[in-house]
Amino acid sequence: MVEILLQGEAFDVAEGGFKLLPALILVGMLVLFLAVGWFFRVAAVDDLWVAGRSIGPIENGMAIGANWMSAASYLGVASLIALAGYFGLAYLVGWTTGYFILLIFMAAQFRRFGKYTAPDFIGDRFYSDFGRGLAALTTLLIAYVYAVGQGSGMGLMAQYIFGVPYEVGVVLLMLVTVGYVALSGMLGATKNMALQYVILIGAFLIGLYAVGWSQGFSSVLPYLQFGDEVAQVASLDEQFTEPFANAGYYTWVATCFTLIVGTCGLPHVLVRFYTVDNERTARWSTVWGLFFICLLYWGTAAYAAFAAILYEDGGYGSYTGMTGVEADATVVMTTALADLPQWLVGLVAAGAVAAALATVAGLFITASSAAAHDIYTNLIKEDASQREQLIVGRVAILVVGLLVTITALNPPGLIAELVAAAFAIAGTVFFPVFFLGLWWENTTREGAIAGMLVGLTLSFGSILDAWFLNLGDGAIQAVLPATSSALVGAPLVMGVIVVVSLVTNDPPEDVKRLVRQCHSPKPMQRTDSAEDVVGGNAPSDD
Repeated sequence: MVEILLQGEAFDVAEGGFKLLPALILVGMLVLFLAVGWFFRVAAVDDLWVAGRSIGPIENGMAIGANWMSAASYLGVASLIALAGYFGLAYLVGWTTGYFILLIFMAAQFRRFGKYTAPDFIGDRFYSDFGRGLAALTTLLIAYVYAVGQGSGMGLMAQYIFGVPYEVGVVLLMLVTVGYVALSGMLGATKNMALQYVILIGAFLIGLYAVGWSQGFSSVLPYLQFGDEVAQVASLDEQFTEPFANAGYYTWVATCFTLIVGTCGLPHVLVRFYTVDNERTARWSTVWGLFFICLLYWGTAAYAAFAAILYEDGGYGSYTGMTGVEADATVVMTTALADLPQWLVGLVAAGAVAAALATVAGLFITASSAAAHDIYTNLIKEDASQREQLIVGRVAILVVGLLVTITALNPPGLIAELVAAAFAIAGTVFFPVFFLGLWWENTTREGAIAGMLVGLTLSFGSILDAWFLNLGDGAIQAVLPATSSALVGAPLVMGVIVVVSLVTNDPPEDVKRLVRQCHSPKPMQRTDSAEDVVGGNAPSDD
C-alpha cells in the first residue's frame, strides 16, 4: 500500500466513510462538467486544439488560473509553507515571477507566431520535423508526469468524500476527466476551466474565512490579519521564520529559478495564448490570470499558519511531523481541525477536485494535440482529414489517461514533488528554445535540437537518478536536484544553443522575418499571424 493511503492522526481521509452532502456536491459538480463538455462538443480541429481562437481575456484569464491552480497549488503549497516556512515561499515566488516573464516576453510573441501547439512553434520556427517530433515527445512526457500528481490529489479527495479506496477514487475521477475532455476538446475544456475556477476559488476562500472567523484568527481580510498567528507558529519552530534553517541557499535559488523558467516552458500554459484572437487579448489574459492566481496563492500562507496552530493545539504533536497524507491535504485538514460542518469541509475538498480536473484537462489536451497534430498529421500523414485527426486526438487522450491512472495508483512521489519534476523538464528543455527562438533570429535548427537533447538528458536523467538509480550516493542530486535541475540545466542548454547556432548555417531569411515580426512594435490586425504579415512564406521542413 502506498504512503498516500496511510492514515494520519489529525486527518484520516477514510474516517467517517461516505459523506452524503459532500458527495452530492461533488457528484453535482462532475455532472455539470460532463454536461458542459457535451454542450460544447467539437467537430473541427480548430475547436479541439485552440477553441476556435474565440476566448476572451477574462475567460482565458480564468482558464489560466484554473489550469494553473492544480491539486499541488490548492492542496500542496499551504503544506510546503507550513512544513518549510519561508523556504516554501520559493514556490510562490517562482510560480508568480514566471507569469511576469510570460507577460513581458512571451505571451504576445507566441500569439503572433500563430500556431496550434508548442511543438508546432518549434517545428516551424526551427524548420525541422525532427525538432517537432522531439518537442511533441517532451510534451507528452511533461503531461504524463504532471498529471500523475493530479491523479494523486483526486484519489485522496475521493477517498475522503465517498469513503472509497484510494484506487477507486483515482479511476472514477480520471474516467470523468477523460470523458469530458475527449468529448469537448479545448473549447469545452476552456468553458469548464472558467467554471472550475469559480468553484475552486469559492471553496478555498469560504474555507479560509470560516476558519478565521470560527477560531478568532481573522475577521475581514485574513490575507492581512494572520501576523499574530505567524508569530505564534514561529515560537513553535524556528524554520517558519528562518529562511535557511533546514535548507541551503543553493536549494532555495535552484527551486525558485526552476519554477520561474518551468512556468515559461509548460506547453499547456503556452497553448492558452493560441486560444485568443490577437496579441492584446493574450497579454490581458495573462494579467487577469495573475490576478485570479493571486487570490489563491496569497491565502496559502494564512492556511499554513492556521494549520500549524490547530495541529499543535489538537495534541497531534509537532506540525513539522505531519504524515504525507496530512501534508498533501493541509487545506482540507485545516477546515476539519477547525470543527467546521462536514458539508463545508466537503465543499473545500470538492474545490481541490475541481482544481485537479482543470489542470488534467489542460494536460490531456496538450498531449492529445502533440500526438494527433504534431506527430500524426505533420510527421506521419500530412493529408489526414479532420475526422482522422479528431479520432487520433481522442485515442491519445484515452491512452494518456490510462497511463496516468495506472501510475497514479502507486505514485513515485508526493504531489508537489511530481509537479516540480514536470517544471524541471519544461524549464530545462523548452524554456531556452522558446525564449531564444522568439528573441534571437539567428537561432538555428541544429542549435535548438542540440539544446533540447542536452536538456532532456540533464532533466530526465536527474529524475531517474533521484527515483530509481541513486548514482554517486546523492552526489548528482546535490548539484542537479530532480525537482530543480533548471538552475544548472537552462543556462547550459542556452549556451549549447548559442554555440551550435554560431557555428552552423544561418536560418532561412523567411524564418528571420517571422521572428522580427513576433516582436515588431507595429500592432497586427485581429486574427493575423506573423506568417500572414510577412507574406505567407512558410518555412520548409528538413
